[in-house]
Amino acid sequence: MLVIPVVIYILSLLTAIIADPNVVTTDEAETIISESRHTNNWAVLVSTSRFWFNYRHMANVLSLYRTVKRLGIPDSQIILMLSDDIACNARNAFPGTVFNNMDQALDLYGDSIEVDYRGYEVTVENFIRLLTDRWDPDHPRSKRLLTDENSNIFIYLTGHGGNEFLKFQDAEEIGSYDIADAFEQMHEKKRYNEIFFMIDTCQANTMYERFYSPNILAVGSSRLDESSYSHHSDMDIGVAVIDRFTYYTLDFLEKVDKDSKQTMDKLFDVYTYQNVHSNPGIRTDLFKRDVSKVLITDFLGNVQNVVVDDVEKDILYNANHDEKGEVLAQNESKPIVSYSTIQISFDSEDDSHVLTELSPEFQRLAGLLTLLFVLALWLTAKQA
Repeated sequence: MLVIPVVIYILSLLTAIIADPNVVTTDEAETIISESRHTNNWAVLVSTSRFWFNYRHMANVLSLYRTVKRLGIPDSQIILMLSDDIACNARNAFPGTVFNNMDQALDLYGDSIEVDYRGYEVTVENFIRLLTDRWDPDHPRSKRLLTDENSNIFIYLTGHGGNEFLKFQDAEEIGSYDIADAFEQMHEKKRYNEIFFMIDTCQANTMYERFYSPNILAVGSSRLDESSYSHHSDMDIGVAVIDRFTYYTLDFLEKVDKDSKQTMDKLFDVYTYQNVHSNPGIRTDLFKRDVSKVLITDFLGNVQNVVVDDVEKDILYNANHDEKGEVLAQNESKPIVSYSTIQISFDSEDDSHVLTELSPEFQRLAGLLTLLFVLALWLTAKQA
């Protein structure tokens, strides 16, 4: 009868030894939730309108394009879709340029712009294919959204819209369900870590109400039955050059740099009725993190965190110093391979722990084998 208590005791010990030492506590879980685990950032910027009088929509997109590039996202991770080339329009008094201000101080078009989809390439089908990565094998990699489960994606749309739809080139429409289902496919295919969805159009908030996939933060410029208004016109150009919602977004982002600690809630604070002349909306119920702890650069900047190994002496140090740490003469050198030999000694108490630095997995295995050996001895003695 003594066997049962002993076995129970041994099993409890085995459970403690085999237990995963990396179990996340409640405090650790809260810390993880407040941090983004992404390793790369992407941006998808789309202007869906054609024709000269929609100048401001192209200016909206190019303004955000300039901002995300300034904050560190490279062109290789930006998908730019422009349905019309306003810069080359015959009505443009300043050929080859696009401005978003009244004094033409900043040319948004410039020489360094890289447009991935232009003109009639900007379609609902291509936008959905871009999100879900459903392309023919010969589709250029530069025109694909090559994201993974570690990617944070900023998606910005602007154009003319209505209740749960956005027009593409006045020829077709994309519905809120279309985007919601595309995001779900992205989630199932592990194509994102988090998405920040922003849309500037009339009745914009209706475009994100059908989302149901996790880790999506969404903002819109106006609610149901509200218009999205332009901010100002340029009399020399003859049309409005930027929308109000995008204007105040840019006004805030101009104060943000690559190393900024500004958080999303501060950006959302500028979306007031006095500024935008409509009621912008923010949807956070699908987003697991507190927006007051989400950095602007988690989406609009590039990942800058680098973990460097703590190495006292690297290969260059060993090649230029002798065993005593003295610098070698310029014409003196020694083979680097001579330092590849592993030496183990117990000349001092400080070095005596070297052989005992075992991995946690090996320690658990050793403990398990030891207990099994003791149990076998005990059972043998019991039977004898």
